[in-house]
Amino acid sequence: MSGYDHDLFVIGAGSGGVRASRIAAGHGANVGVAEEFRVGGTCVIRGCVPKKLLVYGAHFAEDLVDAKRFGWQIDSRQFAWPVLRDNVLAEVDRLNGIYHETLENHKVKLYPSRATFIDAHTLDVGGERVTARHILVATGARPLVPDLPGAEFGITSNEVFHLEALPKRLVIAGGGYIANEFAGVFNEFGVDVTLINRSADILRSWDPALRDRLLQISLAKGINFKFNCSFERIEKTDAGLRIHLKEGDPIETDMLLWAVGRRPNVEGLGLDAAGVALNEMGAIAVNEDSATNVDNIHAVGDVTDRIQLTPIAIREGHAFADSIFGNKPWRVDYNCVPSAVFSNPPLGSVGMTEAQARNKLGQVKVFTSDFRPMRNVLAGRNERALYKLIVDASTDRVVGAHMIGPDAPEVLQAVAIAIKAGLTKAQFDDTVALHPTMSEELVLMR
Repeated sequence: MSGYDHDLFVIGAGSGGVRASRIAAGHGANVGVAEEFRVGGTCVIRGCVPKKLLVYGAHFAEDLVDAKRFGWQIDSRQFAWPVLRDNVLAEVDRLNGIYHETLENHKVKLYPSRATFIDAHTLDVGGERVTARHILVATGARPLVPDLPGAEFGITSNEVFHLEALPKRLVIAGGGYIANEFAGVFNEFGVDVTLINRSADILRSWDPALRDRLLQISLAKGINFKFNCSFERIEKTDAGLRIHLKEGDPIETDMLLWAVGRRPNVEGLGLDAAGVALNEMGAIAVNEDSATNVDNIHAVGDVTDRIQLTPIAIREGHAFADSIFGNKPWRVDYNCVPSAVFSNPPLGSVGMTEAQARNKLGQVKVFTSDFRPMRNVLAGRNERALYKLIVDASTDRVVGAHMIGPDAPEVLQAVAIAIKAGLTKAQFDDTVALHPTMSEELVLMR
């Protein structure tokens, strides 16, 4: 493709951008990618990967207690935050290096700078003028910080992995997956956690039975919740922070974590100069092929705000590269996408909730299994798991699965395959149970 510096230029070296770069280069394209921070994106650097490692670390608090019931004598339980923090950050560094190697091995030129549009084919990359036939925007999203007095005194999930020391008291603003995940983690680390939510429910898009179960278990673990509360202002004091609410008395805390949503990174890209349109939510507007309103400009991942999940960004980047450079056009199927919340205990979900199924299908059958996992029984823990299957009554197809309990996301991945394949409840029932496991409950519901 003569006349351009690159066949493809990617803005953002996160999950979607790196996958698109690698696949396009594999198809023979000359690829450049700009990344102003670190290669790997939110998931690898300051999202799912380090967060999941903190979840693993936090779970030892309960494991060490339970170990006594299984015959193990633990003399003391002492937790050193700096050890876990530094080991997690070292793993992030390792993965960052692997992502660099991936780009290098595929001869993708990395520009460690910010890229902004000059026009639809031209970019300013750290002061250098670079042209490309095709441009892919994969700049992701960032934590939302509310516009209110003193909001800057709070931190976000970007900073939480770098804390010098753990606070004694932590207030988490929000009721979504990030808020509940970090509430579970810091509670196990011995922090006094209060979660403040502006609505009456946590995890609003999840099945009500699961979110109610998580709330009850979280309360039993000592996590505090305040619902229907709005922030008014944050005041810095000698002792920490004073949070003024529109409802009720102020709350004193050592640290405030904003977990109230994420915003697509569209500012400062020069999208106007290229003529790229945004949608009503402030994300880059794209069609089924991740194409914007400008012929040669595409966008994938969280910057499009379709489904903010790393595997979705990866698939979108892959589909784009195959379609444009590999002569193998395909589209991402957004139906039946599994998701998880790595709370304590974790949740997993795929397909329609009961309410969604009733609204769309009319007649549905609902099967549940409410049980205490074998490990919890011997450990003396009263926490119960809950599995739920949603079945289309007219076809017997299983159209949704929702679960909360130990390792629920691990179990759900296999169930998602079955639901995506359109298997029926009779086929679930016809499968021999693997005993003794928690997952056997999925084929024993009658």
